[in-house]
Amino acid sequence: MPNLQEEMQRVKSKVDSLILEELLPASSPIPEIDLLYRMMRDYPARPAKGLRPFLCVATCRAMGGSEDDALLTASCIEMFQHWILIHDDIEDGSDLRRGQPTLHRMYGDPLALNAGDALHARMWGALVSNARRLGEARALGIMTEFSTMVDETTEGQHMELSWVREGRWDLSEHDYYEMCARKTSWYTAAGPCRLGAIVAGAGEAELARLLEFGTKMGVGFQIQDDALNLTGDPRKYGKASTDDILEGKRTLILLRLLGLVTRDEKDRLVSVMAKSRDDKTPADVEYVLSLVKKYDTIGYAQKRAKELIDEALVALRAVDWKGDRDSFSLLEAAARFAVERNW
Repeated sequence: MPNLQEEMQRVKSKVDSLILEELLPASSPIPEIDLLYRMMRDYPARPAKGLRPFLCVATCRAMGGSEDDALLTASCIEMFQHWILIHDDIEDGSDLRRGQPTLHRMYGDPLALNAGDALHARMWGALVSNARRLGEARALGIMTEFSTMVDETTEGQHMELSWVREGRWDLSEHDYYEMCARKTSWYTAAGPCRLGAIVAGAGEAELARLLEFGTKMGVGFQIQDDALNLTGDPRKYGKASTDDILEGKRTLILLRLLGLVTRDEKDRLVSVMAKSRDDKTPADVEYVLSLVKKYDTIGYAQKRAKELIDEALVALRAVDWKGDRDSFSLLEAAARFAVERNW
C-alpha cells in the first residue's frame, strides 16, 4: 500500500497546481484588483495537510472512478476550505493560520472578507466546468452536494459562535457532537468522501454509509484538533496555542471539565472563559490548563475520538467498494490519522 503522507502530498500537489495555475487569476494591471488576486492566492499557497482533497480522490478511486475525473472537484473542496478559513479567522479573531499571520491581520477585516467572498464565487464558477467532463447530471449532483456542505458548515459555525455570544455553558457532549458534525464533519470528511463517490457514480446506499463514516471521522478529527490546540507544537500545528481558551470555545475537553471540577473551580473557570480574548491574562490561561491537566480531560476526549474512529471504520467497511483496494486501505489509514496526528 502507498504511504498515506506521500499520497496526501501527491494529490495536494496536483490540486495546488490546478488552483494556482488555472482556477485563480495570477495578476491584474489594476493595483487594487492585483492585491485582491494576491490575497485570494495567499492561503492556497501556504503549506497544508491536503486531507480533504485526498479523501475525495481516494474515495473516487476506491469506487472505481478516475482520479483525473475527481481532481477539479477536489480542488474546489480545497477552495471551499480557504474561503471559510478566511471568514473563520475573522470571526474568531485568530492571529495565525498555517504558521503565518491571518489574512485579516495583514490587510484588515474588510479586504479579507472580500477576498473570501471572491474565492467563494470562483469555487462555484469552477464547479460548473465539471459538466464538460462528467456530464450535466453528475455535475449538478456535485453542485447540490456542495450546497449541502455549505449549509451544514455554516449552521455548525453559527451554533458555536452563538454559544460564545450568549455565554452558554449549559451544554452537553451531545450538543458538542451535533455542532462538530455540521461545522467540521461535512467539509472535512463526509462531503469530500461523498463528492468523490458522486464523481465515480455511486448510489444512494453508498452515499449514506459514507455520511456515517465521514460524520464520525470528522468529529474525531475536531476533538484531536481541540487537543492539539492545547498541547501541540505551534510550529507543526500552524495556529497559536491555547487559541480555543482565548476565544472561549466550547470544546469536549472544556465541557467534560465543567462536569468534574468543584463548585469553586467551576465558578472561576466560567468566569475566566467568559472574558473577552483581550481581557484574558496569561494567568487565566494557565489556570484553565492546570484544571485540564488535573482532571485529564484531554485524555478523556482523545479516548472518545478513537472510539468514534472505530465506529467510522465499521461504516467504511460496509460500503460496496468496486475499485482500487489500495485506495480503500488509504481511507482507513486517513481515518486513523485524523486522531493520531500531532499537526
